[in-house]
Amino acid sequence: MGVLEFIITIVAMVLCAITCWILLLKKGRRNVRIEPEAKYSSDELSAMAESLGERIDILESILDAEVPDWREQHGHGSE
Repeated sequence: MGVLEFIITIVAMVLCAITCWILLLKKGRRNVRIEPEAKYSSDELSAMAESLGERIDILESILDAEVPDWREQHGHGSE
């Protein structure tokens, strides 16, 4: 029974670490709301553009992993 308890303990510790890591990443994420007819400073616009760029990079990496030739299928070439 010692080995089973050890494995369960290790799995529990890893799951706790992953949960904490996800929560910290989620907390550190910027939450910028875009309101129509609002005036934004250049810093706010820069933060919005950076956030959108990060999202595009993430989506492209997911597409690259799931559909390796999606760029060629949609005429984007190798960027």
